[in-house]
Amino acid sequence: MRSHILAIDQGTTSSRAMVFDKNMSVVGQGQKEFRQHFPKSGWVEHDPEDIWETVVWSMRRALRGAGLGADDIAAIGITNQRETTLVWDRQTGKPIHNAIVWQDRRTADICNQLKAQGAEDLVARKTGLLLDPYFAGTKVKWLLDTMEGARQRAEAGELAFGTVDTYLVWRLTGGKVHATDATNASRTLLFDIEKGAWDPELLDLLGVPEAILPEVIDCDGDFGETDAAVLGAAIPIRGVAGDQHAAVIGQACFSPGMIKSTYGTGCFAVLNTGETLVRSQNRLLSTIAYCIGGKTVYALEGSIFVAGAAVQWLRDGLKIIGKASDSGRLAIDADPNQNVYLVPAFVGLGAPYWDAEARGAMFGLTRNTGPEEFARAALEAVCYQTADLLEAMYKDWDGRGTQTVLRVDGGMVASDYTMQFLSDILDAPVDRPQMLETTVLGAAWLAGQAVGLWPGQEEFARRWALERQFVPEMDESIRAAKLAGWRDAVSRTLTR
Repeated sequence: MRSHILAIDQGTTSSRAMVFDKNMSVVGQGQKEFRQHFPKSGWVEHDPEDIWETVVWSMRRALRGAGLGADDIAAIGITNQRETTLVWDRQTGKPIHNAIVWQDRRTADICNQLKAQGAEDLVARKTGLLLDPYFAGTKVKWLLDTMEGARQRAEAGELAFGTVDTYLVWRLTGGKVHATDATNASRTLLFDIEKGAWDPELLDLLGVPEAILPEVIDCDGDFGETDAAVLGAAIPIRGVAGDQHAAVIGQACFSPGMIKSTYGTGCFAVLNTGETLVRSQNRLLSTIAYCIGGKTVYALEGSIFVAGAAVQWLRDGLKIIGKASDSGRLAIDADPNQNVYLVPAFVGLGAPYWDAEARGAMFGLTRNTGPEEFARAALEAVCYQTADLLEAMYKDWDGRGTQTVLRVDGGMVASDYTMQFLSDILDAPVDRPQMLETTVLGAAWLAGQAVGLWPGQEEFARRWALERQFVPEMDESIRAAKLAGWRDAVSRTLTR
């Protein structure tokens, strides 16, 4: 009997896979990093073959670790880095260019031109998004306009577009299925989130032919079966969701007002607004939280482009730490009398500022500033940015049952220092779950419940388990002074 679930988590810097048993416990896993490409300032790319090869390697390693074969897997769930964009040949499967990563800013001019045409209101009304290089739509336009012959081939139906989930489904099924889920579709600038369909007016605005678009289905829909050659037997693919949406599910944030924040390469805070589509007045995103069993649930989202990436910068750029976990130790040793702020706008600033042209800066440096202060500033920057997001969320949600506890997940939340500072600066409890890998858990749950192996929403939510709650300890006057210093630093960094 097939009694296990295989979940793929294709991220920005690595691919991984986990095997779960019927009790939702991890019994095998594999993870592999891949190379980042930076062809020009502000450009970020991935080699699609690196994505595919590391996914396959991770799946096989996870199965070996669990002592299982493909015949033991009831279903596969997929979660992925969102907005990263690929276009490939339908016949050969070969991409026409490297994948353009969500962090990439090359389409800033396209966005500015569309804004000048007065298109941002139309885009916001239909998609809940803003005109920013972050999203997939302008990346597709750039690819079709830039690669020789691409637009003609796209219009002839010879090319296929997809975000990473779509590309993986295509490859896993041997090119038989070209599909995405509602959450990933909602991040393209091409999808009307109220109607739940690709929008002809938006397609025309961005010059994207309908012929290249994938089919959009529910997060727990049927995405076909894997080609037996991939893992040794055909396996149903029964769950797909973008990484932040999968984390909402994995954190069991099924009730309106619940908030989760994921700290990976970037940071993404999501507030469940239920079946109500709340249109932000504070430059947050209105998005689809998930679509399960034909029911669409909406959310408000705030996106921070640089969170864990700032720690990677300390390690790989400045080389002041050997591994990510060293950052917390250094931060503890920082001089408390130095007020050093890092505004990590390495690829622009996301919500609620949305300044694609802003670049990173540090403020408050003295002759005594050293690695310890740099480490503390990098960790605290993530917390300050979260405070900006939650302030905007509370304004938009207008106190309608907003949960004041923040559920957190992702690699950075292992740092007690960071989580305590986050609670202090938010003046709110921060709940760290026992299962930190809630993104991959969410993908696994989608697949597991779809095939009847795992419980439904209510029982799954009851099983959510707290590891530690961080509560505020900071004096209000200190909190106010620190936030004022942060906002002054951001104001000096903005270009508009």
